[in-house]
Amino acid sequence: MRSAVDGTGTETKLPEPPPRIGAIDRESQEQRAAKEAARVLQAELKARISGEVRFDRTARMLYSTDASNYQIEPIGVVIPKSQDDAIAAIELATSHGVPILPRGGGSSLAGQTVGAALVIDMSKYCNRILELDLEAGTASVETGSSLDLLNRQLKANGLMFGPDPSSSNRATIGGVIGNNSTGSHSILYGMTADNVVSARVALAGGGTFELGPGTTDELTALANHNDARGRLLKNLLAFQEKHSDLIARDFPPHWRRSTGYSMLEFVKPEFNPARLFCSSEGTFGTVLAATINLVKVPTKTALVVLQFEELVASMEATPTILACEPSAIELMDRMLISLTRAQPGYASQIAFIEGDPAGVLCVEFYGETEAELRRKCDHLLDQIQAAKIRLSTDPIVVLDAKQQADVWSVRKAGLGLLYSIRGDYKPIPVIEDVSVPVEHLPEFVRAVEAMVAEYDTTAAYYAHASAGCLHIRPLINLKDEAGVEAMVAMAHRAAEMAHKFGGVMSGEHGDGLQRSELNETIFGPELYGAMRELKALFDPNGLMNPGKKVDAPPMTENLRFGPQYKPVEIKTYFDYTREGGFHQAIEQCNGAAVCRKLKAGTMCPSYMATRDEGDTTRARANALRNALAGRTFENSDFTSKATYEVMDLCLSCKACKTECPSSVDMAKLKMEFLAHYYDEHGMPLRNRVMGHIHTVSKLTRPIAPIANFAMKTPLARPMMRAMGVHPERRLSPFQFSTFSQWFSKHASNMADRPPTRGKVVYFHDTFTEYNYPRIGIAAVQLLEAAGFDVLIEQRRVCCGRPMLSKGLLKDAKHAAERNVEMLAPYANQGIPIIGTEPSCILTLRDEYPDLLPGDEAAAAVATNSFMIDEYLAKLEKAGDLGITWKRDPLPVMYHGHCHQKALIGMGPSMAMLKTAGCVATESGAGCCGMAGSFGYEEEHYEVSKKIGEERLFPAVNATSDETVIAVAGVSCRQQIEHFTERSTKHIAEVLASRIASPWEPPTATAAH
Repeated sequence: MRSAVDGTGTETKLPEPPPRIGAIDRESQEQRAAKEAARVLQAELKARISGEVRFDRTARMLYSTDASNYQIEPIGVVIPKSQDDAIAAIELATSHGVPILPRGGGSSLAGQTVGAALVIDMSKYCNRILELDLEAGTASVETGSSLDLLNRQLKANGLMFGPDPSSSNRATIGGVIGNNSTGSHSILYGMTADNVVSARVALAGGGTFELGPGTTDELTALANHNDARGRLLKNLLAFQEKHSDLIARDFPPHWRRSTGYSMLEFVKPEFNPARLFCSSEGTFGTVLAATINLVKVPTKTALVVLQFEELVASMEATPTILACEPSAIELMDRMLISLTRAQPGYASQIAFIEGDPAGVLCVEFYGETEAELRRKCDHLLDQIQAAKIRLSTDPIVVLDAKQQADVWSVRKAGLGLLYSIRGDYKPIPVIEDVSVPVEHLPEFVRAVEAMVAEYDTTAAYYAHASAGCLHIRPLINLKDEAGVEAMVAMAHRAAEMAHKFGGVMSGEHGDGLQRSELNETIFGPELYGAMRELKALFDPNGLMNPGKKVDAPPMTENLRFGPQYKPVEIKTYFDYTREGGFHQAIEQCNGAAVCRKLKAGTMCPSYMATRDEGDTTRARANALRNALAGRTFENSDFTSKATYEVMDLCLSCKACKTECPSSVDMAKLKMEFLAHYYDEHGMPLRNRVMGHIHTVSKLTRPIAPIANFAMKTPLARPMMRAMGVHPERRLSPFQFSTFSQWFSKHASNMADRPPTRGKVVYFHDTFTEYNYPRIGIAAVQLLEAAGFDVLIEQRRVCCGRPMLSKGLLKDAKHAAERNVEMLAPYANQGIPIIGTEPSCILTLRDEYPDLLPGDEAAAAVATNSFMIDEYLAKLEKAGDLGITWKRDPLPVMYHGHCHQKALIGMGPSMAMLKTAGCVATESGAGCCGMAGSFGYEEEHYEVSKKIGEERLFPAVNATSDETVIAVAGVSCRQQIEHFTERSTKHIAEVLASRIASPWEPPTATAAH
């Protein structure tokens, strides 16, 4: 029997949980019995619920991790389509003695959402707003609701949910309740527990009911009912009477807390049992829906950025700053700043930070007017001066909303940015969420710095300084036994220090598998015994997310990367020196699940369409990592069909390279995987045809009119289908007269042109050459208008991008070698290489150095390759463009190419459109969904369409007929024209049409 000790020293016997599926010995008989039990449960679930039931090995692998150090394969996964589905799954699991693990976005940092249990993923379907009460300022929502999406819907009413964890773009309401999450503004809005009004819960012990606040008399009356809720309330009221003195005496008083259970609720004037679920991490029951308090969206905000030469000095300044009543005080340290500067997607957002500060405090104020904000900022600066706080540079006051958003973006991406560190030493969550009273911050940080130095390592520090919540991550290699020992020793020492300073080990990230074993140290044996007793009141059979909060396994068990992690080495096609190796490139994914964000950015387009965990960047990294480690699929290896299926819907958009704070380059990893997969299984004919589209186009050109006519006849459809192309798709029309033919005539006509400012090479891509010569003509027009002598290379071959996307890496390498040999003489002279198709010109820049490592010529070509609008914007910024533009405004909506967004950004394109007198707006959409040949393929057509429908097609359809729809990539052109029937123009065509001086090509035929 288990036992717990209460506040009077009395030992209470707790029932032992029944044997559980998953908790089996290594004996094959028991393993077989467990598999049979799981099979029976799976069949019963499929018969009873309308949602998805997944017990296959792939699904179990995909749900075996979160954003923590841990990995445990679940028994199976249920994705309920309704609350009734979730209730049915809980009832069936309970009847089989199977542990239950409710899960949202799976962004937990301490291992809360992994376990040998039936995972119930609420995020895909159970995400509705059930009721919005504007008068009361509350919302009732299902717990699979994404926090950012919820706030987007509430914003129209000027309201939002106050707690704002950094993971808000993928965290769910159920997750923030289970974790008792908060964020930067906790000094205003408190913890999630402070904002929960009521909850609809389902218990494994039986019963689904509503819990909410009440007076003692009201709750006592409900407790007298002989139903599941009445029995629970009766036990809770008895627990309150028994333990309230102990809780009031011994519970850590610091308010910023996710450690342990929310037992302080028992000593508050009004007891709200619903709030006990906050910080319970799913160990009490499953929250199906909740009513939450809302707050007003701030009218205006301002930031004051303060830089310090020493980290401790920034902590010493915090009490003075707090006295000025800010809405938030956030810390970023030197390591985080350095990593941000090295990450292309984030570097520009902190360009205002000067030098190399040890710590930066970002202090935020709310206000109704700019004048009010300026007064608050000035008051802060006066107080800093009066307190003689030494700063390394002058304070920076930021009133611009965009610049403030950039700062918050970097701060929220802090963890992911830290994981962009290359190699096996990673910033692990040992002491990463300690919360102590603000007055003890300097002393605590000083002690931690000394401890970290003892272990001959360094640590990253970022913090919600306003609330004393510190995220401290020492760099440790958990693949090494010494690293694991260091993790344990540092965790226990930090727990003792936190206890000494009146704090706890978690201010918002929870206990999970990482910290639960420390709870007895934090709370002492009596309170810890009461915690175990409280768990048993809700979950007498110990089925709800066991091993968290109480009765936890050692933190050294079930490590994702431990000394036993030995992945298979493979010989790669790409070079991975920059990433520290192929395995390290995969392991940069820490599971934080930024790829699960919705309605924002580009990553991950397939997940935005399907809302399925299997279609995230995280899932693909998990599949590759586990396949190499030999623990993914039964009787399979790296090149298994199961791995292929997980990788299949990656569009290779490259958004993860910049939008993922850890810079996981899944496009590169997918290309590598496909090459090995087809080496093993054979290359399909479709891949060879599409990969060599340049050759196909070259062979088709002489019969272009016949080919174009044939594609419009009914005969084309079966031919297309035979090639695996969706019958509704239409290939780009071929041109009999190519761009290079036009250019030869044009060049001869320009032979007598006076000397120019210099030469540029126009790298004309396959589609410009054979399908859309007018794009090349527009590019030449622009470059010549800027004063350049334009050259093209007739010897050029395909850039290799189609080959790369189809796994033809050997062929792509040969293409790269030929193009580098041809282009390097220009690059070595400093002659720019200009392109108009992003996927082509950026292949020279991004893939060539990895295909041809150590090749100086390839590096020179990469350095000197530019998109045309990028290069023109560079000249314009330097005041050296020299083109006179038309003055009449032209409305333009521009949709950028994914590779362009990832590697360059949209700034140059939008700047050039503005310079050319266009009234330009950005589409605000992510990936168009076409992704080269992806959208042509029959099996991908519907997903491709759905990706476009997510944001792009509505944005296009919302524009006026007079608005020009501008694009950069041929894929975007094809997708928009196919599904919206709106014509598009390449940005080069738009810019060329804006040149004030008329310019006519020598021949008109090639322009069509």
